[in-house]
Amino acid sequence: MAEVSAEARIQAPAEKVWAQLTDWPSYGAWNATHTSFPRGGPETLAVGGTFQENMKLMGFPAEVDWTIEELEPARLFAIRGKGPMAVTVATRYTLTPDGDATTLRIDGEFTGAAVSLMAGKLKDSATAALHESLRKLDGLVA
Repeated sequence: MAEVSAEARIQAPAEKVWAQLTDWPSYGAWNATHTSFPRGGPETLAVGGTFQENMKLMGFPAEVDWTIEELEPARLFAIRGKGPMAVTVATRYTLTPDGDATTLRIDGEFTGAAVSLMAGKLKDSATAALHESLRKLDGLVA
């Protein structure tokens, strides 16, 4: 298993951060690993909803079939998906209001046999992508 996380204070209210986080047409403007949604983002934003995403992980293309596991608008968005080589990917976005700002924490988890072979490199690459994503998201909502 490889676990990664990053956190940033964004100078915008949680509702504004949430709106950008769930604006599927502009998802690629801030998410550093996102390349496309083959069928568009989630049609229904609800627990149990599913969607496909094409991503780039460690420079390699990957298609992930996501399921929404937890959802609390403007507070929490947790998804778990199946990727290539039987790798399971989980991402959790936690928004914590802080006055006129929001602390956004992104936690990621990768599990599967292939992960153990490249855990260190995967952690480094994914952590860098999380930090880049938070910087870009901050720039879009601030």
